[in-house]
Amino acid sequence: MSVSRNMIVFKRIVKTGLLNFVRNAWLGIAAMAVMVITLTIILFSIIANATFANTVQQITDRIDVSVYLKDSVTVKQREDLIKNLKDLENVEGVAFVSKDQALVIYKQQNAGNQDLLTAISQTDNPLPASLQIKPRDPNRIEEIRTYLERGDIKTLQSDETSYSGDRKQAIDKITSATSFFQKAGIAGIAIFAVISMLIIFNTIQMAIFNRRDELTIMRLLGASTNFIRGPFIVESIIYGLVSGILSIVIIQALFSISARTFEASSLGILDINYSNTYFKEHFFVFVGLQLGVGVLIGAISSLIATRRYLKFKTSK
Repeated sequence: MSVSRNMIVFKRIVKTGLLNFVRNAWLGIAAMAVMVITLTIILFSIIANATFANTVQQITDRIDVSVYLKDSVTVKQREDLIKNLKDLENVEGVAFVSKDQALVIYKQQNAGNQDLLTAISQTDNPLPASLQIKPRDPNRIEEIRTYLERGDIKTLQSDETSYSGDRKQAIDKITSATSFFQKAGIAGIAIFAVISMLIIFNTIQMAIFNRRDELTIMRLLGASTNFIRGPFIVESIIYGLVSGILSIVIIQALFSISARTFEASSLGILDINYSNTYFKEHFFVFVGLQLGVGVLIGAISSLIATRRYLKFKTSK
C-alpha cells in the first residue's frame, strides 16, 4: 500500500512539474537559453580538445631532436650516447642516421632542385651522421636539450641540435597554444555553468513568489515539503532535458553547415572533418552527457532555490 501511495505522489509531482513548465514557459526561456549556451560550450570544448589533441599528436609524431655527430665520433661513443639518451625519462626512442643515409634523405628531399643535387655530387659527402631523438612529451623537450648541452656530450656534436632557433619557437608555440585552448575551454564551461545555475535559481524563486498563496494553502492543508518542492525540481530538470536536446541539434547543425561551407579539411589547427567524425562516432555518448549535465545543473540549482526560499515562505 505504501509503495502504491508513493507512486501516486510521484506521478502527481511529475504531472505538476510538467504543468508548471508549460505555464512558466516564457519565464524559463532565459534559463534555457543560457543553459543551451552552456551545454553547447561544454560539448564544443570536448570536441575541440579532442581535435586539438589529435592535431598535436600528429605534429608530435613528426617532432624529434636531431643531434649531429662529428665524423670523429667512434662507434663506442655513439652507442654509449644512445644508451644514455634512452635512459632519459622523456625519451621514447633514438634512431641512428648514418652519413650515407643522410645523403639519400637529402637527395630525396631536394629532388626538384637540380642545383643543390649537382653541388653536393661534386664533393665528398658533407652531411654528418645524426641521432634522431623521439620525445614522449613535446612540452619537456627542454630536458633533452639540457642534457645535450653538457660539456662531454657537446664535444661529440658537429652543430647545434635541431631544437633551436625558429623550430624551437614553432614547437613551443604549438604546445602553449594547445594548453591555452584547454584552459580557456574549462574556464568558459565553469563561467557559463555558474551563470546557468544562477538564472535557474532566480527563475524558480520567481515561480515560487508567483505561487506563494497557492503554496501557503498547500502547506496549511498538510502537504509535505518534498511534495511542494518536487514540481519545481521536475520543472528545472525539464529545462535541462530540453536544453540538452537543443545543444545537440545546434552542434549537429553547425557541423553540417561547416562541412558544406569549408571545402578544405581543416581550419587552422581545428580539423573540421575530424571534429565532425568524432562527433558522429560518439553521438549517443554526447546525447547522454548533455542530458545528464543539463539535468544535473537544473536539479542542483532548483534544489538550492527551493531549500532556501520555501523553508520560510511556506512555514506558516
